Amino acid sequence: MSVKVYSTHSCPWCTRVKEFLKENSIEFLDINVASDINSAKEMVEKSGQMGVPVIDANGEIIIGFNEPRLREVLDIK
Repeated sequence: MSVKVYSTHSCPWCTRVKEFLKENSIEFLDINVASDINSAKEMVEKSGQMGVPVIDANGEIIIGFNEPRLREVLDIK
């Protein structure tokens, strides 16, 4: 399972997503789109969204901290 979290340091929902993933022992790559313009462009291309967080879980794009969808896609009970 490949999980990327497109985030910024000042985003409280980004922090919550990362805490949730850590609590459930899900490894992820944290990508700070505020400091990486290429990753910011990649995020917009994948999601059509300018806001964060955007989660890419094996190609499944999840916008915001959508816990039920994260649980479903990542098979978290």
